[in-house]
This record gives sequence, structure tokens and C-alpha cells, in this order.
Amino acid sequence: MTARVLSIGAATQDILLQGGAAFKPWHHKGVDYERLPLGSKLEVENVMFSTGGGACNAAVTFARQGLHSMFMGTIADDPAGHAVLKALDDDDVDTVQISYDEKYGTGYSTILLAPNGERTVMVYRGASGYYQKKNFNLKDVAADWIYLSSMAGKMEVIEYIISQAAEKNIKVAWNPGGGELKQPAKVKALLEDVEVLILNKEEMQLLVEGNSTEELARHALNYVPTVIVSDGPHGAVAAHNEKLVKAAMYEDVKVIDRLGAGDAFGSGFVTRIAQDRSLEDAVTFASANSTSVVTKIGAKAGILHANAHIHDMPLEVKELQK
Repeated sequence: MTARVLSIGAATQDILLQGGAAFKPWHHKGVDYERLPLGSKLEVENVMFSTGGGACNAAVTFARQGLHSMFMGTIADDPAGHAVLKALDDDDVDTVQISYDEKYGTGYSTILLAPNGERTVMVYRGASGYYQKKNFNLKDVAADWIYLSSMAGKMEVIEYIISQAAEKNIKVAWNPGGGELKQPAKVKALLEDVEVLILNKEEMQLLVEGNSTEELARHALNYVPTVIVSDGPHGAVAAHNEKLVKAAMYEDVKVIDRLGAGDAFGSGFVTRIAQDRSLEDAVTFASANSTSVVTKIGAKAGILHANAHIHDMPLEVKELQK
């Protein structure tokens, strides 16, 4: 039976500006910046329109991999909202659960792409920053999994979603955002009803002790059955029960745009878990999906389809002590 996955979180319209020399990184006191001098007029090389948002991106991964993919989030009846709907429809994502906000516009991001693939994102969260519990009622939702991404720190809404999922025996994969991680005690209190926790190294260090991705993954297993900790080009560590898998880089590629790489990684991992595949397969596909995404401009262009070739990658498998 095809797994049914409901992605919950943000949907935005994105405008991507490729600036070349205008957005060349400037290194100052250990930090890279993009400099935009006041009063200046900067030439950009290319302008692209796309759609994004963590849950929106994840929903496309699930759909392209043949799962029954649904999206639940809040947009407005405006041009950006129409663009979001069209993009999801084009990828056969079920949008019946979308809600509409009459006060705030659809989320909107302007992304300044540096030549090295890094970016600066200017965000208008709009409707995605004012979630209301009434819009996330799961009563009529038939799903096997929920992929829960950033909810702008609205912990009361997140608690409502996770508690409903527990009552309906829906498994939850959670990729908390910055707003949630500023409230670590509240995040930890909800983890007993979470099946998979997805964070990068720096984010996980806000929840548990550890200097390495392996230490962090081991400690996170005290809270959830399955955890994956990513560390950009340094690979990732996933753990479940008594098994831990360390992954190196999937493939050395030219990075064009890192936007959406984290979403592709997390949703790629959950795709294989929802398909009852092994931890090794899940890590490999997550890595392949995120690697493909960084070779294209925009968060969705590189998301893999079901017929994509996935090659093996360096993995180290360890058995954990009970």
C-alpha cells in the first residue's frame, strides 16, 4: 500500500536574484556577508520565480517519489498563493487541507544568490507566521505519516497537531525550525510522540549535549526512536534502535544554490522510512536528494523523481549497545 504523508508548515513564493559580482561574499571577522551599499544600484544577472517553504518542498519530494502526498498550511487568496497552489498541483500534491488567511498575505521570500552557492534570504512570513489551531484539525485527514516542519515557533499549534496524530496513530517526523528551537524545553516535552527527529548539527546541540554528530545522535535516541543529524558537506549520522549509520559526502558536485537542501535531505530520509526501507537506504536517498537540489537554482528544481538513479555511497554501520 502506498504510504500517505501529510506535510505541515510553510509555503512561500520565492524570487531568486543571481547577482554575480554584486553579491560576492565579503569576509569580515570570521563571517561572510553580502554587501548592499545604501543608495547604490546593483546589477543582477538573472531573476527567477519559484515557490518554497519547508513543508511545501517536502511535499514535492514525497509526491515525486510516488507517495500519496498532501500539504497542510496557510496561504492567502493572492498572486503568491495562486503560484503556490499551481506549483503543488503540477507535482500532484493534494492541497485540500490548505487554509486561507484574510488578514495576511502569502509568505514571500527574496533570495540573494552568491556565486559560491550560499544565499541571503529576506522573508515576509505573512500567513505562515500567524498559524491558528482551527486550521490544523486532523479529524478528516487519512495519513500514515506527518512531516512537520517549521511553524514559526507556534508551540501551541504544534502541540495540537502532535497530540491529534498520537490519538490517530499517525507517525510524526519533525524538523523543528528556529522559532521552535528557541523553546527547547517545550520541544523535548513533545518528543515522546515523535517517531523521527531531523536536525542539523548546530540545531541538535540546542537540544542535547554532544560535540560530534554521532554523540548528538546517540543522545537524541533517549527522546525518539529514530534520529538523523546532518552536517552539510561533512555528511550525516542516522540512528534507530541499536543501529547507527554514518554517511560521508554522497557526491562532489558544483554547488549552485543551497536553498532547500535541508528540506530535501529531511524529506528524502522520511520517504524511505515511510516505504519501510532500511536506515542505510534512507540516509543514501536523503543525501542524493539534497545533493541534486544544490546543483539547481531554487528549492524544488533538483528534487529527484522516482526513476532517478541512486548510486551507493560511503557508509559506516555500527551496532549500538542496548
